[in-house]
Amino acid sequence: MMSVNRVWVQQAVRKIEADFNRSADTHLIPLQLPAYPGVELYLKDESSHPTGSLKHRLARSLFLYALCNGWLNEHSTVIEASSGSTAVSEAYFARLIGLPFIAVIPKSTSQEKIAAIEFYGGRCHLVNSGREIYGESERLARELGGHYMDQFTYAERATDWRSNNNIAESIFSQMRQEPHPMPKWVVCSCGTGGTTATIGRYIRYQTFETRVCAADPENSVFFDAYVTGDNTLELEAGSLIEGIGRPRVERSFTPSIIDRMIKVPDITSLGALRYLEKSLGRRCGGSTGTNFIAALQLAREMHEAGQEGSIVMVLCDGGERYLQTYYSDTWLAERNIDIEPAVAAITACATHGTAMPWELPEHCRA
Repeated sequence: MMSVNRVWVQQAVRKIEADFNRSADTHLIPLQLPAYPGVELYLKDESSHPTGSLKHRLARSLFLYALCNGWLNEHSTVIEASSGSTAVSEAYFARLIGLPFIAVIPKSTSQEKIAAIEFYGGRCHLVNSGREIYGESERLARELGGHYMDQFTYAERATDWRSNNNIAESIFSQMRQEPHPMPKWVVCSCGTGGTTATIGRYIRYQTFETRVCAADPENSVFFDAYVTGDNTLELEAGSLIEGIGRPRVERSFTPSIIDRMIKVPDITSLGALRYLEKSLGRRCGGSTGTNFIAALQLAREMHEAGQEGSIVMVLCDGGERYLQTYYSDTWLAERNIDIEPAVAAITACATHGTAMPWELPEHCRA
């Protein structure tokens, strides 16, 4: 006779798969760069997922992975260490299958993200910094007899990178009718490193020529770990750009599938948000700004080399979650951040091909 827990797991998996079946694919949006004719830029808009971000894919994969490994049962409390977006998506899936959810997040997490976690029935457990989320999540899991989902360990293995409509398969399918259907580059940033791993593995599995560029913000160790090969690197400070960049090298970070990394100054990531708002007619999250700067750098290099082709970058989430931070003049002023010079420089670069005064030095490009 099948155990009660086995029946519950089967029902939970069916609910998650039914939710996936109700969802359409995310859009691929072209964005013109007038200064670089022949170089086509596309934004893979992951903000259109039910929970509003790229992390919806990850959360679904993590829940299926945990269920099929026998790590969750009908009495489990799900706990996750997160900077916000993954927690929003995991709260959604926890509610879907009837489990309580606790997000361990830094106090600096935007109020919009906290509200979204609570909207889906999750509870927020705040800690002082991003460095504390790991240990506190483990402690809560032990004390409550719950399951620590641990996105930073399992992100790179929970997703089926061969097919199953992962983000890479979706990108290449949507590019088939474009003028340059095989992208020269796919640009994404690293939070766990899971998305980069999925895209890089899929490209190699399909024997494509496309290369992967990972964009890394300030106060993140990923770039330096990529350059030096030292996975023990740590920082005290956390990234200003929520959702990407880490103070330690996460287990899911897989540098061997990355063809290039670009270190992006925070001021340019924030300036890119204002440029994208005018160009797209909508607001994007901070990590999208980071990705755009790296994509713009690649477009400029391709143009200068006389190359034509396409670049696809990930639009990770919408800007509605950052109205009190990145889009707030008060928030910027409190931190003495003047983004106007960066906005002007980005605009000049994208529309006129003007050399970027903030162009990244060689040690920031690997």
